[in-house]
Amino acid sequence: MLDTIVTPEKLPRRSQRLALRLLTAIGWRAHFKPFPGPHGVIIVYPHTSNWDFPISILFKWAVDVPIRWLGKEALFNGIGGFFMGRIMRRLGGQPIERHASSGAIERLAQTIQKADWYWLAIAPEGTRDYRPHWRTGFYHIAMAAKVPLAMAFIDYKKRELGVVDFLDLSGDIERDLEQIRAVYAGHEGLHPALAAPITLAPPQ
Repeated sequence: MLDTIVTPEKLPRRSQRLALRLLTAIGWRAHFKPFPGPHGVIIVYPHTSNWDFPISILFKWAVDVPIRWLGKEALFNGIGGFFMGRIMRRLGGQPIERHASSGAIERLAQTIQKADWYWLAIAPEGTRDYRPHWRTGFYHIAMAAKVPLAMAFIDYKKRELGVVDFLDLSGDIERDLEQIRAVYAGHEGLHPALAAPITLAPPQ
């Protein structure tokens, strides 16, 4: 991963360098490999702490890539209401359609395909609390949109985070999960006991 380390001299804009220096000041090192195309889905794992969000936003600003992300509705409609929602959307967020029909995945896939640039970040655990498996949405969205899967990690033990691996999903879930597990092996969240095993939820 040495060739993916992001350093200030590699960044063209002052705002990028500032974001990276803030990350460095709090003890983090960033890795980034350029995306292979204009469309894709990013999974972020492990997700075990509220601190994951501000650290990830600093990383997003440092690499200066317009990444969108899915968040629970409370982030957009909670305290502050309208203004909170505007801030979250300015940061790239869009609320999860928790109560939408089964067409939500198809709508997201179409949105990704139609946009000039659209990389969507998803925490497959769906929560900071422990779950016995990942949610399947990220997999179905990437397959429906026919886009690559990027794997992003936040490792509190090594104080490293980044996006360095990509996978074209085969449709063979177990085969794809084996490759995903290999990428995330050894990475630890702030609360390792809360990290979900890398296995998908059984069909309903």
